[in-house]
Amino acid sequence: MKIPVTSSTIRRREMDAVLSCMVSEKIGPGELNLRLQQQVKDSFGAAGCAALRSPAIALEYALKALELPASAGVMISALAPDWQYTVIKNAGFTPVVLDVSQETALVTSESIENGIKQGGRLILLHETCGMLPDFEMINSFGLPVIEDVSQSAGAYAEFHEEGQEPEQKKAGTFGVFSIIGLEEQDILTAGGGAVLMAAGRRDWIVLKKLIDEAPVTDILPDINCALGLVQLKECERNEQIRGEMKKMYTHALMQGKHNTFAAANETIMPAVFSFPVVLTDGLKDVVSYAARKEIEVVPAFANTVIAKYSEELLSCINAKSLLLRCVLFPLYPRLGMAQAEKISKVLRTLP
Repeated sequence: MKIPVTSSTIRRREMDAVLSCMVSEKIGPGELNLRLQQQVKDSFGAAGCAALRSPAIALEYALKALELPASAGVMISALAPDWQYTVIKNAGFTPVVLDVSQETALVTSESIENGIKQGGRLILLHETCGMLPDFEMINSFGLPVIEDVSQSAGAYAEFHEEGQEPEQKKAGTFGVFSIIGLEEQDILTAGGGAVLMAAGRRDWIVLKKLIDEAPVTDILPDINCALGLVQLKECERNEQIRGEMKKMYTHALMQGKHNTFAAANETIMPAVFSFPVVLTDGLKDVVSYAARKEIEVVPAFANTVIAKYSEELLSCINAKSLLLRCVLFPLYPRLGMAQAEKISKVLRTLP
């Protein structure tokens, strides 16, 4: 049986939580939604947050709360999910699509400068494949930032001051607002949904007013929150397991001719989101080789802005190259070390 490239990390305790919610006959938005909000707030040190039915809905509320001028430019990565482009357009703003670094898969200082020249007033920062940018560089532009940590929850950056212990700052604490996607393929899953966080009290007051007036159909039901609560509690344990697998994979990959993404600098610890491999050539031979070894491998950026609008985004040269050359190998806690060892052998011998 072929090893699937993704698998939701759902164990018995997650299912027990969902079943308990069903037995209570209260599966709509309620107490568990409030508990999930509190747990996220405590974990990330946010001023406040809201658990909503999708990342797209979360982005809509974040954009409303920022009160940008009509048609203002919102800068997004070419490797961001394509729904972000759609939400920005539907909200009356102008998507400004930025190219990325081939080493980190993230937007660069140069691409942000170009985006500002095109009218960019806000950075929507998708932290692709668990990677974090150099936030000193991001903050140097003096623009508001919305973080999308759907693939990077668990990542952190260290800040050093002479004579003091390094301070760790988590992904999700750098933006004015931050979105934690809880969709099936996100690093944390509740079977769907998202949590929208406000870092500061003033921004939370504005956001809370909007959330208080939201229709119930925008609020995440308790049945999803039950799953999300357990996922959040297990986050560190799952990240540790993924980290051990990543070390094994990286060591194996180094023996061949292909690469994976690298941290922007030595102070950053990325989260482990699947295992992206940047190939020296096209995808076909590697996908076929892995299939013969009963391992599913898929293009990493199939549902991104660059994939949907590639003909229009002629300046996004690096993103287009990664679209054609980057694949994901299976890496998730349920995989087990025996299967991970099998994948390592394939990584070691990729054509």
